[in-house]
Amino acid sequence: MEQEQWTVRVPLGKGEEMRQELIRAGILDREKRPRIDGESLLLPVTTWIEGAERALFETRNPLPELPRHELIGGIAIMLNHDPAAAEQLLTLRSSLHTVLFPLSDVEGKFRTRRFEVLAGRQGTHTRCLEYGYCFEIDLSEAYFSPRLATERQRIVGLQNEGEHVIDMFAGIGPFAIVLARKAGYVLGVDINPGAIRLMVRNLHLNRADNVIPMLADAYHLPDLVSWTFDRVIMNHPTASMAFLPQAFRLCKPGGSIHLYLIQSYESEALAALQNYPVAEITEQVVRSYSPGRWHAVYDIRKKS
Repeated sequence: MEQEQWTVRVPLGKGEEMRQELIRAGILDREKRPRIDGESLLLPVTTWIEGAERALFETRNPLPELPRHELIGGIAIMLNHDPAAAEQLLTLRSSLHTVLFPLSDVEGKFRTRRFEVLAGRQGTHTRCLEYGYCFEIDLSEAYFSPRLATERQRIVGLQNEGEHVIDMFAGIGPFAIVLARKAGYVLGVDINPGAIRLMVRNLHLNRADNVIPMLADAYHLPDLVSWTFDRVIMNHPTASMAFLPQAFRLCKPGGSIHLYLIQSYESEALAALQNYPVAEITEQVVRSYSPGRWHAVYDIRKKS
């Protein structure tokens, strides 16, 4: 039986890349079967997005219920320690090569996690596609979350051409590389040598030759860098508030700071931000983090 559905039309050669992006965004309709229309692949989505059109799709047979997990490239991170379910997941998802179980939260000054391999290939290395970019990842060496893919595109939409940008906690480089498309240059900083090594590889993979990787402690940046920036990225959601004095020193008058936080109630950081030279603040939720807590971003414009 066919049903009319919103769909995204992409060239056949870009089909898998777009499918993965729609999965990460949580809007791919897995109950409908994608179909080919000439030189295009039609991917069914659960809601309208820009560029979507209507088309008819066949309904799939119901898929078996999968164990709870998060996808990062070819790796699934399971929320429960269940080797049998991990083997099942590996069988049902042909794109996977490894299933991991986290043995720790993100920890230490290098923001890393420890994992156990439950099924598949040994190791924590994979590659992840995001809006046409390719990121090489080692989850035991540096933190990475594909859930911020849409947020990175939002910041690109706020950018002006030729901006000077600093990412104070750049990790393997996703924000720095995505923002480099419109920036004059981006300074990508991290204290973790493993993250910097991966960032350098990702700069080559994505031909981002206007990104400068820098191994440094963000606390000392105003003393290490003698210039200021149009845009400051602060994606260290469990600790970024401690670095606000440095961020405001690095930001040009009239420039923008994007402060990412894990918070328990709306406007949790607003009172503290009033102690800084702020011209305008907007706040929005990026994603749910845990029951009663969420990942939020404050877009801050510094006074001129």
